[in-house]
Amino acid sequence: MVDSEQAEVGAIIVAAGKSQRMSGTDKIFAPLAGQPVLLRVLQSFIDCPRIDRMVVVLNNRNYDEGKELIVEQNWEKEVAVCIGGKRRQDSVVAGLKLLGDCDWVVIQDGARPLVTIGLIEDGLEAAQETGAAVAAVPATDTIKLADKDMIATQTLPRDSLWLCQTPQVFLYDELIKAYREATAEVTDDAQIIELSGGKVKLYMGSYDNIKITTPADLAMAEMFLKRRKS
Repeated sequence: MVDSEQAEVGAIIVAAGKSQRMSGTDKIFAPLAGQPVLLRVLQSFIDCPRIDRMVVVLNNRNYDEGKELIVEQNWEKEVAVCIGGKRRQDSVVAGLKLLGDCDWVVIQDGARPLVTIGLIEDGLEAAQETGAAVAAVPATDTIKLADKDMIATQTLPRDSLWLCQTPQVFLYDELIKAYREATAEVTDDAQIIELSGGKVKLYMGSYDNIKITTPADLAMAEMFLKRRKS
């Protein structure tokens, strides 16, 4: 296992979503406490001493605006930009190709603006055990399975359920290999490692590390930010 303290670490910020539930606003450009969501995400990675370089994956519609926004920051760390694919996993693969060889890669949702340096570094530490680690929080609500008619068929044991977030941290070579061999569609990168036979370590995320999906999420993120500063 490559020691993350001495390793080269890259990050991929996946921001190629369609923002379909944001009432016409691209969520990565939505203002959050006076700063676009995407810049809030990137700043944590810029400030994290363990991160060496980054790739931001955008879509065809937001590419020009996103690239201009990033270039304007004139950060010392390398931040490259590329266009993603139809599915999230296609966008991650595009980011991996542009990122190039490194020891570890951290995958982050471009719509999770409350990520912290601590969460990034905790993920790099947790990944030392199995080569893959995912931020997650215990489920607090009762979760039921339902059939197509919305009839509950099973209540799942809550004490073994975790809600996954990003950052997600992987050995770069293992993630590349898993995607090359992948035939299934997945909802996150940890799933592709699981399907390839790898083990994924869960580590404690944060309940305020929310993903911006609707305008209501922005209001909640504003509240969390104010609480952090108080």
